Amino acid sequence: MEGLVMEARHLRYALALAEHGHFGRAAHALGIAQPPLSKQIADLERETGARLFDRTRQGVFPTAAGEAFLSRARRALEEMAAATVDAGRAARGETGRLRLGFIASALLDPLPDVLGRFGGERPDVRLELHEMASGRSAAALLAGELDVAITLGSPRGAGAEHLVSVPVGHDHLIAVVSSAHPYAGQASVSVNQLRRQPLIVAPGEDEPAVAAGLRTLLGEDTAALDGATVARDVHTIIGLAACGVGVGLGPSRMLAAPRPGIWFCEVTPRTALPDLVLSFADRHRSPVLDAFLDTVRSNCPDVGAALDRRFGGVR
Repeated sequence: MEGLVMEARHLRYALALAEHGHFGRAAHALGIAQPPLSKQIADLERETGARLFDRTRQGVFPTAAGEAFLSRARRALEEMAAATVDAGRAARGETGRLRLGFIASALLDPLPDVLGRFGGERPDVRLELHEMASGRSAAALLAGELDVAITLGSPRGAGAEHLVSVPVGHDHLIAVVSSAHPYAGQASVSVNQLRRQPLIVAPGEDEPAVAAGLRTLLGEDTAALDGATVARDVHTIIGLAACGVGVGLGPSRMLAAPRPGIWFCEVTPRTALPDLVLSFADRHRSPVLDAFLDTVRSNCPDVGAALDRRFGGVR
């Protein structure tokens, strides 16, 4: 005779019998007839090689072997129930991890709202956040080391054509100065004015597109950029400008970081900067990434529309 293939129902049958102490009452509670229950319990005892229940005139009672079996059976059913819950939560993107690479200016917009909302709605998702220059972030995404990246401009390199990339912000160049600076109070500053000032800029090797745009704007032969103070990110640009080190040049999203002692000016002529771009590998999409994209959709309607165009309205 082939051995019994033990299933969760067999465990439930044994537990019901132990609870009701009677085959008829246990069968009624389980919604099955008594003979099949009696047969399943007998098969279970043959499978375990032990008598699990004493059948007496007073009722049916677990033996010592039965108590040991029932203890494990309860834990097994609890684990199975927990496994079902965990699987459902993972499928809904409520658990797991999300690896996000981003440039510092994304912390001005849109990341504060996006991460705040996502973390509030998915507290059990482990966020692994990595601030890095656009080139490094793009390379990490292409290497599978990140799930999603926010870069200045679309990622480039081998495999970039397989990424889904959508703009999450548009920027143009602005200037920031100390409130004690002669330009404070002006609505705008011209390129000629900038050429005569000490400048504060982001590292060219980190964001080459911005550096190229500045050189085009100021002129290749200008000494202004060659002698510029190089700041790590937009927050440092603002801080150094507040200290009176010079005129900080950066993206218009710096307007989201006002602080005492500084003044923002438009730069004329208006100079567009590369878009802030969200990218991910479609072939590596996970429920957690889909949940993150849903949060981005809620906070950035233009992104949702772009994703719908990319996927035909289907996630």
